[in-house]
Amino acid sequence: MPARAGQKTPTPKKPTPAQRAWLARGIDQPGGKLPLFDEEGQRVKTQTIRSCIDQGWAEPWFANPLKPDWLVCKLTDAGRMALASAP
Repeated sequence: MPARAGQKTPTPKKPTPAQRAWLARGIDQPGGKLPLFDEEGQRVKTQTIRSCIDQGWAEPWFANPLKPDWLVCKLTDAGRMALASAP
């Protein structure tokens, strides 16, 4: 059913392909650190990062004093479970 005016559209319970690709890169990293840049050297979209944080799949790790607008995040247990359950 479409969202009514003023209502948010329900967020999917499984990661989108872009979210999944970003989250998967934290699996083998120390502490589950998630990258700021993709495999092609492009910055990961802020929307992707924020939506993963909103779902509980990632969480901010620490503030970057050199680039305060960059979100340095790590994979959460919920993120690992979402990756395990996604096809």
